[in-house]
Amino acid sequence: MSVASHLAIVVDDYDAMIRTFIPDYTEMLDVAARVVATRRPLTTVVDLGTGTGALAATVARLAPRAAIVGIDEDAAMLAVAARRLGQRRASWVHENFLKALLPSCDAMTASFALHHIASPRRKRALYARARQALREGGCLVSADCHPSAVSRLAADGRRAWRDHLARTYGPAKAEGFLRAWAKEDFYTSLEAELRLLQSAGFAVDVIWRRGSFAVVAAEARDKSARVTASRRA
Repeated sequence: MSVASHLAIVVDDYDAMIRTFIPDYTEMLDVAARVVATRRPLTTVVDLGTGTGALAATVARLAPRAAIVGIDEDAAMLAVAARRLGQRRASWVHENFLKALLPSCDAMTASFALHHIASPRRKRALYARARQALREGGCLVSADCHPSAVSRLAADGRRAWRDHLARTYGPAKAEGFLRAWAKEDFYTSLEAELRLLQSAGFAVDVIWRRGSFAVVAAEARDKSARVTASRRA
């Protein structure tokens, strides 16, 4: 199923409507892009589940010399991304990012893409592949929904998300959205997400956090150092 079908919207309306669905969406993308743009060197950035290219375009604006590789299985979304980035250094891979070859890169990004992975095992496998594709010192930066592992705080975060939706769609429809999305989206708690990344060889940090949403940055640890530490253990 395409993202547009999942959200029950027309592809051309996606960029406007996603802001009514996700609180602080633009701020999250700006934070994620700034983290990536400060990396040196930064020659290639791979965007997982690039969608309409919102995050990729923000990275390209801040780091115009970096080549962008956008991966997405939705051809209609990729067409929008290609138009959006225009003549910038970008290429597109029409494939599910869980199956696609991940090219060697300095940074990898994702925005509201990784919650479509159905199991921790598959997500951890993706992170291991990402770690292999990233050059030493490279980073993976993701903006997504990561509820708190503390039930009370998770409930507060869900309530805030519902209130954001209700400002545009009303309380009943807002609750309906959340119930429908929860059937197909897999929201990993922030605590569990950090553990998955660490187990795949990343040093992790939470760059931005508000309610149920977070921007996580994971830096690729030195492989030789990990091997040495493993032998000592």
